[in-house]
Amino acid sequence: MYANRAEAGRELARSLKHLRGPDLVVLGLPRGGVPVAYEVARELDAPLDVIVVRKLGVPFQPELAMGAVGEEGILVLNRDVVRLAHVSEEEMASVERRELAVVAERAARFRAGRPRRSLDGKTALIVDDGVATGATARAACRVARALGAHRVVLGVPVGPPETEERFRDEVDELVCPDMPFGFYAVGQFYRDFSQTSDDEVTSLLTRRAAEVESVRVAEEPTAAIDEDVEIPLESATLHGRLTVPAGAQGVVLFAHGSGSSRHSPRNRYVAEVLQRAGIGTLLFDLLTTDEEHDRRMVFDVGLLADRLADVTAWVREQPAVGGLPIGYFGASTGAAAALGAAADPGQEIAAVVSRGGRPDLAIPRLPQVKAATLFVVGGRDTMVLDLNREAQRHLRCKNELAVVPGATHLFEEPGTLAQAAGRARDWFSEHLLPAAPG
Repeated sequence: MYANRAEAGRELARSLKHLRGPDLVVLGLPRGGVPVAYEVARELDAPLDVIVVRKLGVPFQPELAMGAVGEEGILVLNRDVVRLAHVSEEEMASVERRELAVVAERAARFRAGRPRRSLDGKTALIVDDGVATGATARAACRVARALGAHRVVLGVPVGPPETEERFRDEVDELVCPDMPFGFYAVGQFYRDFSQTSDDEVTSLLTRRAAEVESVRVAEEPTAAIDEDVEIPLESATLHGRLTVPAGAQGVVLFAHGSGSSRHSPRNRYVAEVLQRAGIGTLLFDLLTTDEEHDRRMVFDVGLLADRLADVTAWVREQPAVGGLPIGYFGASTGAAAALGAAADPGQEIAAVVSRGGRPDLAIPRLPQVKAATLFVVGGRDTMVLDLNREAQRHLRCKNELAVVPGATHLFEEPGTLAQAAGRARDWFSEHLLPAAPG
């Protein structure tokens, strides 16, 4: 028994934490689902929107659904019902026009002038206060998919025991913590199940939009430096992007893996997370454009480690970052280069983070590493996970292994890269920043 929809939303969020990430959009089903969705969005640090759908009833039997419509003119049909009910094209068009007008009017009223949140490539988390027959939620799931959602998840506090069976073919994941026997109505599980008004829906959407914007502005780093740089070395001139927030107390150099570059969206995302935490970053290419086509150089860990050490020396000479403690973030083979460079006693590296790394390629040098080292590996990246566990045995410094559940090698699954970035941020905040002068 939930006290009200707000409490139900906070409880539901506990079962949805694994979805937290930059690609998540929470969608409340108006009206009763929005107070639940608001609490979920707050707990998961996600934007909140509504997903407005309307059932298309058979003209002579409106309670029988032959499909549904959503924003952007999205139409999903149950063609078997249309065929068996002998609904003509004219009748279909008439019902569709009428319900699309209702959808447009309600969506505009709820959003109060804000645009619809794009679902292209996103994880759409559809939230309601419960499901009984599930007809509206099913239609919303189909509309979200048609609007471009990469993954569709339905989250509800309560539903009948057959809920999982009903949505098996509609969603990528169903989260319904309570599916009790004896279910006959959603309202029986709420002490306060009073009707949600249109004004309350609008107010919650407006409030959440303001909260998201205030966080975005607060986290927007004020960069003392944010510029493309050329790094002249004896063997080559390398290119990179140096970003140093005002008041930064450390800087992290990124060593990417084979087949990647300083433009890697994954490393750029991690860099932005670090920048918001007051840590400077240098994203750069360890090899020139010509060199990166030579597979021997791509996997020459000794060469890459030497390059990283030379770039570290260049960073120490830059007036804006000279004297700041330095850390390394390495991915794949870049992690081996980072550990190899950190093993050089003259580098004085404060911390190293390896994401999906190949530390086994640097095993001979691991006992000399003094920097606090964190290995972040996907739970489904079993081969690399074993290699990282083996590498830990060779380290003499402080080290930890963080396993991200459900993640594969590239951390492409929803929310997994955010978890990896968060672990890196926390590790550098603990082991890099305290080394800052004063």
